Amino acid sequence: MRAGYQGTGPGAITPDGCAVELYSRLPVGPEPDIVAGAVPACAHILELGSGVGRMTHPLQARGLTVTAVDESAEMLERVRGARTICAPIEDLDLGETFDVVLLASFLVHAGDVEVRRGLLRTCVRHVAPDGCVLIQREGEDYHTRVPRERVDPSGFTLRIASSEPLGDGVHSVRAEYEFPDATWTQTFRARPLTKEQFEEALGEAGLRVDRYLTEDRIWVRAVPA
Repeated sequence: MRAGYQGTGPGAITPDGCAVELYSRLPVGPEPDIVAGAVPACAHILELGSGVGRMTHPLQARGLTVTAVDESAEMLERVRGARTICAPIEDLDLGETFDVVLLASFLVHAGDVEVRRGLLRTCVRHVAPDGCVLIQREGEDYHTRVPRERVDPSGFTLRIASSEPLGDGVHSVRAEYEFPDATWTQTFRARPLTKEQFEEALGEAGLRVDRYLTEDRIWVRAVPA
């Protein structure tokens, strides 16, 4: 396990505390439409942190070609129809570039600044000169509106139970997922970033914001600076 990360519940747990079976159950939200609407038709996407393919498969169904990267072999075993690469994202160097690099799941908020820098360097290393990087940020009240919960129409409850400051700008977050037949938890470290801090981190890596794709500024289209 990565330091500060853990997970509980049935099935395999990845180094960052994600449960493979849980992510296989979670429904697809609006994210594939957001991504598809921001990239060229038939684009080739490098998806960093693909997990079980929850976004991979809908993107493929929209005519996009996806290379799925994850550090968990158990996650990648669930991915269908895509080229898969099992590796830590921050170390990835494929020697090729893509129309789109996708960094979702709030990975840009990694608690370790050096990990975040490595993630963004990987994005820059793999995006074509005329390509783009799509990044998912935390909501601006993510760490202040706690605890909170949401009952999904598919029948499970997602609860952000706590977000405890650890010092140096890092929080320890505990998420709980309750299904009728099983419960999973995940504890992970996150570093909240204001809009200005986020844009500064992009600039440090050689990226700049092209535009925010959603009104809440959670989804961002960045391009090489």
